Amino acid sequence: MHTGTHPGNIVPGVREMLTRLIGLPSISSASKDWDHSNEAVIRTLAEWLEALGFTIEILEVPGLPGKYNLIATLGSGPGGLVLAGHTDTVPFDDKRWQSDPFTLTEKDSRWYGLGTCDMKGFFPLAIEAAKAFVDQPLQQPLIILATADEETSMNGARALAEAGRPTARYAVIGEPTRLQPVRMHKGIMMERLVFEGQSGHSSDPELGRSALEGMHEALTELLDLRRQWQDQYRNPNFRVQVPTLNLGCIHGGDNPNRICARCELHFDLRPLPGMDMENLRQAILGRLQPLAERRQLGLNFEPLFDGVPPFETPADAALVKACEKLTGHTAHAVAFATEAPWLQKLGMETLVMGPGSIDQAHQPDEYLELSQLQPTVDILRGLIQQFCLEGSKA
Repeated sequence: MHTGTHPGNIVPGVREMLTRLIGLPSISSASKDWDHSNEAVIRTLAEWLEALGFTIEILEVPGLPGKYNLIATLGSGPGGLVLAGHTDTVPFDDKRWQSDPFTLTEKDSRWYGLGTCDMKGFFPLAIEAAKAFVDQPLQQPLIILATADEETSMNGARALAEAGRPTARYAVIGEPTRLQPVRMHKGIMMERLVFEGQSGHSSDPELGRSALEGMHEALTELLDLRRQWQDQYRNPNFRVQVPTLNLGCIHGGDNPNRICARCELHFDLRPLPGMDMENLRQAILGRLQPLAERRQLGLNFEPLFDGVPPFETPADAALVKACEKLTGHTAHAVAFATEAPWLQKLGMETLVMGPGSIDQAHQPDEYLELSQLQPTVDILRGLIQQFCLEGSKA
């Protein structure tokens, strides 16, 4: 019996959806004082998508209580399209905001609020795009994916890759790119190097083993490796065309007349696509271990976090071509990192493209321009039409 109620009418409009999502704090942070569960955001998205006929799976992220991923699937089949985004936001400084970060505020043809562009705003637009297809015979599934903790550890996406879910052929991550397709980004490695020596009185170098002098030599080795890598690797798609290595902070010693017993360095390495992070770590160790042994220093070299691999999808990939055609923009490279490497590990052709500008992300008075809303819905509908309704392979 026909009730006369279309599934799309059960779900709020874009503005009401985003108002609800912005009003649910889901900050992820290494600081327990800031860190929130994202469960309320996940369950709210699940409620709307279930009303549209999506099959809902809510997956707890292993080892992270209160953190969840959502896989919502419309239709079935071996291929299909994933529209993906993260549910968490960065912390904020309310003294620098001119409006309440958790209240959607419209001003100057913009929606202000924490997460409007990075990236809660993508979900209502993806759902709005999906509404047009809920009664249509999809040839391949449409999957809306929502993840946890992208802004900190990326453990939500990591857990999905380890679980082998979801399976699809294509994936678009709706990070803010002003609706310009992005097919590559650098990786991020942040590493800790510690030398442990022996303290002693500075008047007699034989009384100790200087961790600081060992670090001085290590810095020379690291800068030499940087030079080698920058000679060897170059990618003209990036504004900074070479891999970078930044010596970020160093701490060592406690007094001018004591031999330094411990020295610690933190550095940042941004590899280009095609550079393997584990190979880079091994190359660094290959330089540092002989140095430590020669100087009789204890050596500890470890990541500060697991890192984000570099990402690249070929320029001639079907998804790249489709997004270029729909947007009128050639796919390009960006400096920021995303969850794309983990979706790629799942075997999906992956691309980053969404409304808003990265310039507004992580800033006070974060906003999404209203002029981006309808174009986003139109582009996403074009992708769903091609990859789910028509089941296109090209």
